[in-house]
Amino acid sequence: MNEEFINALTEIEKEKGISKEIIFEALESALVSSYKKNYGTSQNVIVHMDRLTGDLKLFAAQEVVEKVDDPHMEISLEKAKEIDPSYEIGDIYNNEIHPKNFGRIAAQTAKQVVIQRIKDAQREVVFDEYAEREREIITGNVQRMSHNNVYVDLGKTEAILPISEQIKGERYEQGDRYKMLILEVKKSTKGPQIVLSRSHPDLVKRLFELEIPEVTEGIVEIYSISREAGSRTKIAVYSKDEEVDPLGACVGYKGQRVNAIVEELNNEKIDIVIYKKDVAEFISNSLSPSKVEKVFVNEFEKSALAIVPDYQLSLAIGKEGQNVRLAAKLTGWKIDIKSVEQFNDYLETNNITEEELVEEFNKIPEENSEIIKDDSTSQITDEKNIISYDNSDNNVNNSTDDFIENISDFQNLNEDND
Repeated sequence: MNEEFINALTEIEKEKGISKEIIFEALESALVSSYKKNYGTSQNVIVHMDRLTGDLKLFAAQEVVEKVDDPHMEISLEKAKEIDPSYEIGDIYNNEIHPKNFGRIAAQTAKQVVIQRIKDAQREVVFDEYAEREREIITGNVQRMSHNNVYVDLGKTEAILPISEQIKGERYEQGDRYKMLILEVKKSTKGPQIVLSRSHPDLVKRLFELEIPEVTEGIVEIYSISREAGSRTKIAVYSKDEEVDPLGACVGYKGQRVNAIVEELNNEKIDIVIYKKDVAEFISNSLSPSKVEKVFVNEFEKSALAIVPDYQLSLAIGKEGQNVRLAAKLTGWKIDIKSVEQFNDYLETNNITEEELVEEFNKIPEENSEIIKDDSTSQITDEKNIISYDNSDNNVNNSTDDFIENISDFQNLNEDND
């Protein structure tokens, strides 16, 4: 029986990846508790299982003392020296005991402990494996749907794709296979809970790393990503090698590389733009596919005014302000958009030049000259061809009042345009 037990543990170790030592230690601890419970003793009991043979031995640990007060816990120095002359006061003598029917109790306990320990160890193995893979891509099959949540079979365990992390409009059917991002791995009473995402911007990043060899190798770097899952994504890239075109590398021959990512994301549109250290140039690129004539930047306010051709104004703004909203997220700057005609009319009406406007843009207001302003939010408005976007609530607001607050002349823009 002992030999079969050891062989069984060896198989468990191979199949489940659970160390035999973990099970041995758990068994020894459980058998100590079982012995005390069944025999009602307060003895300091030690159980030892031979790792090679499976032989089980039970010991009562007794402290060597001059005078014995508790015979269960102590042994006299005189008696201890009869056993071994080297014993001194304070030493521990392990007295082997042979309780009746302990083998049957041990067998019952062993079965329960091994089963439970295997479950616990499996949970730990799964948790450790997936915890190390957070923010990585994994492929799984849709197993079932419940309360709008999708449960995905990952092979070793089941994960959840909550409704908040699903792509809007995407339908999930049993057996469908998807690439998903491991968003979070956390422990629960029922084992590790793995939360997946199809809508997180990092999924796009990982797909680019998967599909674009230059990104995988680090030749082409991803600077930032802004995404409205199921609709559109903007991704800014740059190349560390002057001979490698980052845009061409990401698009691929006849668009094969980026199309593979688009298909995986259920035909979500992807705009790839070139990141530039020059803020004006980066903002101009971010408004793709619209052309931009000029960009005026205000370093203090971290805001910019982009001038676009009249016929491209709606394209620059995008449907419901989506294009400029994503550009603002991508660059981290407040972006205001104005048509060439509107911009020229303003300059003429107010009798100022572009140079004077630039000076006004870069002038630090006196009340703020000693303050480092926290630009945690940015705003862009949609009124009379002007867009104002607030990153804090992802809403487009109909107002011109916030348009370039530090330039008082612009407050009369709406009246002038009328």
